[in-house]
Parts: sequence; C-alpha cells; structure tokens
Amino acid sequence: MSYEDLPKLKLPHGQAIFLSDSTIRDGIQMPGIVMPIENRLKIFEYLHKIGIEKLEVFLYSRSDREAAKAMLDLGYGSPEVIGWARANTGDIDLVLAADGIKETGILMSVSNTHMRTKMGLTSIAAARKKYLDALDYALNHGLRIGAHLEDVTRADLEGFVYPLVREILDRDSECTIRLCDTIGFGLPFSNIEGPFGLSQMVTRLREMGARNIETHTHNDFGLGVANALTGFWHGANWSNLTFLGIGERAGNAELETVLLFLVQRVEGMQKYDLSCLVEFADYLEKHIGLHIPKNKAVVGKNIFAHESGIHTAGVLKDPFTYEPFPPDLVGGERKLMIGPTSGSEIVRAKIEEALRDLMKIETHIGKDDWRIRAIHAEIRRLYDEEQRRSCISDREIRAYAEKYFMFDPLLAR
Repeated sequence: MSYEDLPKLKLPHGQAIFLSDSTIRDGIQMPGIVMPIENRLKIFEYLHKIGIEKLEVFLYSRSDREAAKAMLDLGYGSPEVIGWARANTGDIDLVLAADGIKETGILMSVSNTHMRTKMGLTSIAAARKKYLDALDYALNHGLRIGAHLEDVTRADLEGFVYPLVREILDRDSECTIRLCDTIGFGLPFSNIEGPFGLSQMVTRLREMGARNIETHTHNDFGLGVANALTGFWHGANWSNLTFLGIGERAGNAELETVLLFLVQRVEGMQKYDLSCLVEFADYLEKHIGLHIPKNKAVVGKNIFAHESGIHTAGVLKDPFTYEPFPPDLVGGERKLMIGPTSGSEIVRAKIEEALRDLMKIETHIGKDDWRIRAIHAEIRRLYDEEQRRSCISDREIRAYAEKYFMFDPLLAR
C-alpha cells in the first residue's frame, strides 16, 4: 500500500556488492563525445556524491593524466581512481607513473576473433603468455589487478578461459575477474550454457574460488541491465557501468538504472545517494551534448509527468498508485499536465494551484463545481475541434482561473 511496505528482494548469495564506473573510460569512446578535464571532474564529483566505489580512467593522453591527477588531488575516499591497461608493459608503466593509482584493469581478449583477427596472436599459448606476463609485471610492481576478459561471451570457456582464470587466481586470489560481454551476446537466463550463459559463468567462477567477480555488459540487444543484475543474483560482487549507458554502439548497462533497482528493490542496498541523478543527467545533456529521451528510465523528464484522467486522478489521491518510486529519491519533480486525455480532476487541481498563486490563500473547489466543468469543456473543444497538439500551459490555466473565479462568473457563464 505504500513505498515503505514494498517488499525488498534478497540476494540469493547474500554477498556485499559494489559498483565501478566507466563513464570517463568506456563512455568517452562513444562517437561524438568529447570530455574536457572540467567535465570529467564534474562527473567524478557526482559519482562521489552518489557513493560509487571505483572509477576507471584512461591514461594515454596528457588530458587523461591531468584529469586523473586532479581527481586524486581532491582526496576523496570514493570513488577510488583506478587505471586501465592493455596487456603490455608500456600501458602498465603509465599506471605506475600516475602517483596515487593503486589498481589497474588489464585487457585480456579471449575470443578467437579478438585474439587472432584483432591482435594477430597465432595461438592460445601465445595469448596466455602475453596476458600472464602482463599480470606478473603489474603484480611485481605492487598493483592490485582486474583481469578484463574481453568478448568472453564468444570465447572457448573450457579450452581457454577457465584454465587462464585458474592461473590468474593462483597468482592473485584477490584479482577481480571481469566478464566483458563486449557485444551484448550474453543472456540473463539461468539455464543457458556455454559462453552466452552469464549466470552459469559467474557460478563457475565462484566454484573456482574467485573472490571478486565483476560484470561489464553492453546493451546491443537491450539486455545490459538485465545481465548486470543476473551477475549479482548468481554471486558476482561487482558490476562496471556507465551513467546513461554511454559507450560504443548501443552503449553499456546504465549506472542510474542499476542504482535505482538496488536501492528501491533490494534489501540492504540503501548505501547509495540517488538524489542527484536527475541533476547529473541534466549536466551531461547540457555540457556533453547527449540527448536524453523524455521517457528515459530514472532521469527522463516525463517519468513523473501525468496527463491522462485515470493516472492524474490516482496520483492526486496517492502517488504510489502510479509512481513506482517517489520523485525526490532521484532528484526529480512531479508534473501534472493537462492534455487531450485529461479528466476534470486534474483541471480542478491545477485551477486550485493557480488560485493559490494569484490570491495567496488556500482554496478548495468541489469536484462538481460548474466552473470546473466549463473549463474542462473549453479545453476539450481545443483538442476536438481546433486540433490542438500541445498540453495546456500554466499561463493558460491562470487565465482560466481569472476568467471563471476572479472576474464576473455570470459573464463567464
């Protein structure tokens, strides 16, 4: 009957779970996206306010390194700034040179098409040696490691991936094993075997003794968030996400959507502060040039906008009727709008609001007041006879309030 008594879901394995962000790393690979240092710092500030645990960065260009240094200089405990490297000593040296970064991901492409076509590796043995040599170099220089298994949902799990993971864990039992669903082939269903079955993959890694398992899921088939959540449901303790899902092609699993699901639907996950999500989205739209659809989950401008008669009447009585979470949870604002499907109840509520603004007093109008019916009839004629195609503005509502309630009502009649 209310948000407060909404039953919370329990994670089957009861593990503590954490989020890492790749908006500044994977996100900036989205075609058309350019992020100056000041934008990256602002994103870092938002992620700090939310409480995200880690943020990964590139370190290849001067602006990459300057942005990373500026983040580190702020001295925040979270998100921890971590590096990202290909499996070679040159990339790892860039991480080592970034004073203050203690962890790096290492890209390990594991599908045949990536190993052979993209990287030119002639055999599994060559790939294995390249990846483990890079891992050993990073470990020997004191870094914490994440093994990023690129394109794992098209890889030979038994013949290459699982044997490689065993050797990685023998070297570093705390290594974070990242399952990268690089082109979105992974599926969230529990009975899918082979490389498409993320749930079974996570289960297998747990059985192998992996203590830190992370998903990095792309959204090519629209399953990015579902796959991230299925990872948690089968024992993964990390997920790597981007805000608004930005990234290459169809992008990544959306940080804001996973956050909302965890906080609103999962027991014991109230550690994140979501109150800046709408502001965060507005910032990216204004300064990065993203277009956010009005019906975008969590942060879209229309997700708390109500027009139809049934919906507005329900929300006026109790927002829980049609809003699955309160607007202030994500920093949103409810909007009651009048359009072609609106009923008299929303007209009455909007006229009351206009009269409070005009007269500076509280007022209540009966639902059967003839003036409300007359205003509603005028509005209906605008849509039925004049083919209006926009909602009624607040300025127009004020004019109706003045006409019917503040001037001579007999003239209005």
